[in-house]
Amino acid sequence: MHTSRPVTIGFMSLGCAKNLVDSEIIATDLMAAGFRMAPTPERADVVIVNTCAFIRDAKEESIDAVLEACAWKQHGRCRAVLVAGCLPQRYRRKIQSLLPEVDAFMGLDELRQAGVIIRRVLRGERPVALISPLAQAVLEPPENRLLFTGAPYAYVKIAEGCNHTCAFCAIPQIRGRYRSRPIGRIVAEAEDLLGRGIRELNLIAQDTTSYGRDLGARTNLPALLRALGRIGGRFWIRLLYGHPAHVTAALLDAMGAVEQVCRYLDLPIQHSNTDVLRAMGRPSTEDGLRRTFGRIRAALPGVTLRTTCLVGFPGETQRQFRNLLAFLEEIRFDHVAVFTYSKEEKTSAARLSRPVPTAEAERRKQCLMLRQKRIVAEDALSHIGRTDDLLVERYDRKRRVWVARSRGQAPDVDGVVYVRAPVDGLMPGALIRVRYVAAVGYDLRAVINNS
Repeated sequence: MHTSRPVTIGFMSLGCAKNLVDSEIIATDLMAAGFRMAPTPERADVVIVNTCAFIRDAKEESIDAVLEACAWKQHGRCRAVLVAGCLPQRYRRKIQSLLPEVDAFMGLDELRQAGVIIRRVLRGERPVALISPLAQAVLEPPENRLLFTGAPYAYVKIAEGCNHTCAFCAIPQIRGRYRSRPIGRIVAEAEDLLGRGIRELNLIAQDTTSYGRDLGARTNLPALLRALGRIGGRFWIRLLYGHPAHVTAALLDAMGAVEQVCRYLDLPIQHSNTDVLRAMGRPSTEDGLRRTFGRIRAALPGVTLRTTCLVGFPGETQRQFRNLLAFLEEIRFDHVAVFTYSKEEKTSAARLSRPVPTAEAERRKQCLMLRQKRIVAEDALSHIGRTDDLLVERYDRKRRVWVARSRGQAPDVDGVVYVRAPVDGLMPGALIRVRYVAAVGYDLRAVINNS
């Protein structure tokens, strides 16, 4: 590289937390190889866009980000743009013709070759494309990996890929078969993170509740939770991205027994109507889901439940949609995300007839979200006057309050708690006791509990 200063790297990491972990791994490797991180992507010599290709909206967002980065080559200091992750993996054969402005492409199994690829590009070799036909690797994060969360929490990816055959989902095509990391390596990563001041470990995978099924009978999610609990100390463990069909008695027992585990389960149901679930390829029924959530609440009093719903699936009728509305009213999830159906090539749902018009799917989404907003507002009143433990994240200078979260609030996707306290009265990473005094939308307000 013909330069007297280190080449700087900027990141645009899109999509889920799993992508964020991949970006952190790439950044750590590049730092070790002599590159430096730029303060912002537009001020970098090389921009890496780590893309999402899950649904149409995600692909459009990824392409917009790539084109924005490429524009910096004409109107900024950017010398090269590298596109990584799910978009080049999914469209391996045609990605170069789709995005001729891009200097290099990197698939999921090649993420740790970023330094080699960048050096090739900066020597004048372009375009460079390293994309394996099938994602099969299991990335092990390096020690002291860079963290992009900017807060005292981190994401710990416990597995790659997915074995489910949901009719609407392209993830197995993109990320390959399910591959678990060994318990010992996950525990070592957790110890490293906790030793650096992290106080919340968010366990993620395409399906965390399938963890260990590919490694033998003794490796499973309950065993992992108990192993993490044996580290000891005050910190939180949170489970994200589970599957309702895989919530076992052993898992609920472990969640209740390990004090660090938050009583929080993120279990996307997608729908409640049995016929729609069958068409989606989901191994659930309405009665089965009802029993599952009943078992969870019986085993873990006070548990927080989060779910995701998909509306506008081909053939979904008004009656079936009303069934979903009624189910949400009955179960009263604490947090709900809603997506409209996206027709994805090479999925079995793409061949289905009776599409729901886009405008109608969007109407159903808004209707469901309004219903959930009312449920949240009603349930928020029960918090007022209660005491709770919070993890402090940061000080909001504009609002002049501290921003924190409870065990029932996952980062980025759920609400937060605003705590009235002096700017020098708390610090990020502190675990504090508060009393709730008000609710505003999806957020809560609290004061320090001195009693």
